[in-house]
Amino acid sequence: MSETSLDNLSHRVGQLLKKQGYLMTTAESCTGGGVAQAITEIAGSSAWFDRSFVTYSNEAKMEMLGVEAQSLLRFGAVSEEVATEMALGAVQNSRAQLAVSITGIAGPGGGSEDKPVGTVCFALAVGGGIIQVQRCLFVGDRTQVRNQSVYHSLQLIEKYMKNI
Repeated sequence: MSETSLDNLSHRVGQLLKKQGYLMTTAESCTGGGVAQAITEIAGSSAWFDRSFVTYSNEAKMEMLGVEAQSLLRFGAVSEEVATEMALGAVQNSRAQLAVSITGIAGPGGGSEDKPVGTVCFALAVGGGIIQVQRCLFVGDRTQVRNQSVYHSLQLIEKYMKNI
């Protein structure tokens, strides 16, 4: 994936959001704000981007997004359940109508048999509801996993926005 293709995807997402009058927000863990950076690389993005929550620690997920401690204990930070709570919390704590959340294991360490390095969970929330939750397994080093996660997040938004 080239920088140009990421810029093109970010631009398309921005135009779709703008056309529908949506503001978006992100709740990012393993990507460290990469989705927000990709979106804000596009001139005029303030018309469709509200804010980003970079919640790398469990404490940040709970404090900033309202993720339940019980969810973190029961399912782990890298889970569809936590991704769901992150996305819903991002919408609730912003002016945005749409949120994407990303939580995963970029590596090189931190993986397990159940959740190997490259496991990333995503959720897409619109308003007070979840539109999509997904778990992916990306291949590559830390940078590649993070880059694929950013790109995939934007693809989820683009696909949803094209179909509303």
